[in-house]
Amino acid sequence: MMLMRGNAACPGCPIPRELDALLEVTGKNTVLVVPASCTTVIMGDSKGMPSKVPVIHSAFAASAAIASGVKSALDARGEKATVVVWAGDGGTGDIGFASLSGAAERNEDIIYVCYDNEAYMNTGVQRSGLTPYGAWTTTTPSGKRERKKPLPQLVAQHGVPYVATASIAYLFDYQAKIRKAKDITGFRYIHLLSPCPPGWKFDSSLTVQVAKLAVETGIWPLYEIEDGKLRLTSVSKTLLDKANRKPVVEYLKLQGRFANLSDEDVKRIQNDVDEMWEELSKIVS
Repeated sequence: MMLMRGNAACPGCPIPRELDALLEVTGKNTVLVVPASCTTVIMGDSKGMPSKVPVIHSAFAASAAIASGVKSALDARGEKATVVVWAGDGGTGDIGFASLSGAAERNEDIIYVCYDNEAYMNTGVQRSGLTPYGAWTTTTPSGKRERKKPLPQLVAQHGVPYVATASIAYLFDYQAKIRKAKDITGFRYIHLLSPCPPGWKFDSSLTVQVAKLAVETGIWPLYEIEDGKLRLTSVSKTLLDKANRKPVVEYLKLQGRFANLSDEDVKRIQNDVDEMWEELSKIVS
């Protein structure tokens, strides 16, 4: 274990295991850059942090820029290390998007992992640009009316060498993508769905089940984009056939944040998922 026990994660939080899985692949010669987020708390206060690798805690908007500078400094000193940004959806797709886009445009030699819990969880469950349609948050008490920002596709539009989606429910797929990213030079981006029991309002024992259903219903396709070519991975390879996808309601009904959805809302979400897969069928390699 690279992340030591005794952290401040909520019961059922997937972040400690997600970080362990990352560091199992990247190894001790890794530098983590962590902007303000749940992980800032999990990692510990000024008295220490439960990590066996160096961690730089950064301002919300600056993680990709700081990681770029760290990598450049290490290169200038002739030192080899894998520099990884580990950031939430708010620090990636909203507040941190400018520095993310800049690092991607420059093709900085870093790995950027967005663990997406689909809201600003550490500050009280406020909506982010990556909160999905219909979801309750403290700032969308009647349910968000806008769709989730398609962040992996936006990053891929920068022409970076590697973009992938992942899920804690499919650990081997996640680690295989980290392993591949580690061996690529340039900007690499992994977007990891990270279910949050208190923010999504489900029992803490259901984290992996919720993550698995996100994939099985087609809401969260697993794929990688290399040199502009998209390839489905793991169980998602079978989901181009609609008959193999579970109804989205199986995923939605486990989460209190979707308790106020109308039948029309559920129908809209199902239609959006079906349309997304129609588009995927046209571009998969």
